[in-house]
Order: sequence, then C-alpha cells, then structure tokens
Amino acid sequence: MIDRLKPGMSKSQVKFVLGNPLISDPLEIERWDYIYTIQISGGELNKQMLSVFFEENRLTYFVGNYLPSEQAEGNETEKNS
Repeated sequence: MIDRLKPGMSKSQVKFVLGNPLISDPLEIERWDYIYTIQISGGELNKQMLSVFFEENRLTYFVGNYLPSEQAEGNETEKNS
C-alpha cells in the first residue's frame, strides 16, 4: 500500500489508498497516523506505524516503519527460509 503514496496526493486519495486514519487529532489536521498489526499463524506480532503529513490538503511526506510491499515480501521470505 505505501508504495502507492505519492507527494501531492489529496487527502481523499490518501484515504482511498490507506483507509481512514487510526488517530485523527482535530488540533493536528495536517497529520494522520496509521497503525497496522499483523500476526501470521500464531507467529510474532508485527506492528507497523505510518504517519502522513499534509500541507494545504496535499501529501508532502510520510514516515514510519512500514515497508513498501516488495521489501515486506522479501523480509517474510527471509524469515521463513
């Protein structure tokens, strides 16, 4: 999902890609926070966080420990080897 984010996207486009933000602070309207947890077959719980930042309703940048799809798939393959 994160690999579909591009600077300049509108808030509605980001919401279409990521869904509604988990944390939506009315005092911090230019920042949305997402937290995803994944646990596969009783394995280790994987928690990924992502914060997206806007200026004038356009995506400017995002930060977090959420890997692009290609890298995440590679990490799962390495763990299962």
